[in-house]
Amino acid sequence: MPSSTVENYLKQILSISLDRDNREVAMGLISEALGVTPGTATSMVKNLEKEGWLTYKSRKGVKLTASGRKLGMNILRRHRLLETFLVETLGLDWSEIHDEAEELEHAISEKVLERLDEFLGRPRHDPHGHPIPTKGGIIQKHISRSLLDCKEGMSVTIDSIDDQEKNFLKFARSRHVVPGNRIRILSREEVANAMELRIDGKPSFSIGFEAAGKILVSD
Repeated sequence: MPSSTVENYLKQILSISLDRDNREVAMGLISEALGVTPGTATSMVKNLEKEGWLTYKSRKGVKLTASGRKLGMNILRRHRLLETFLVETLGLDWSEIHDEAEELEHAISEKVLERLDEFLGRPRHDPHGHPIPTKGGIIQKHISRSLLDCKEGMSVTIDSIDDQEKNFLKFARSRHVVPGNRIRILSREEVANAMELRIDGKPSFSIGFEAAGKILVSD
């Protein structure tokens, strides 16, 4: 059985590759996502290549094999279903659930996972708005852009929050920046790198361009 470390690597590589149209994933992105040094990530990736989970090319990055993608998709499905359960059934705040799901995803059996999916009504998205893979490994692709790419005066719908950091998620929740809500760009201050926003029926607020880049939206 693959270790939890192997599963974590494959899940993170898959998550990054989905955002890059399944192109090779650079080592810098992998080390950043997993919070390890580039040297540690490279050593682990070389071991994963020996085990047949991925292919690695120096200065280019990695690409999952069919078996690596299948396992990565399974772990991603577990993670996002568990996050949904923790929020919808146990009532945990969405800023708390990532770390809890990280622990549970390696222990839950396929039988329990299938019952959990059925119990939740086979949800298509997790609390952050990210698509949940099906049992067969099919995942719905978002056609979204970041809020940062939107122009002044536009109104858009929030699809997902592309950040798992607790403080950012708490900030987003406090401003009602959650999937499904409509948001209007009142102004853009290019010099100050900030945007003035309003969620329908709520007071306006400002965020920096860096934060706006973490909010994915669609028309």
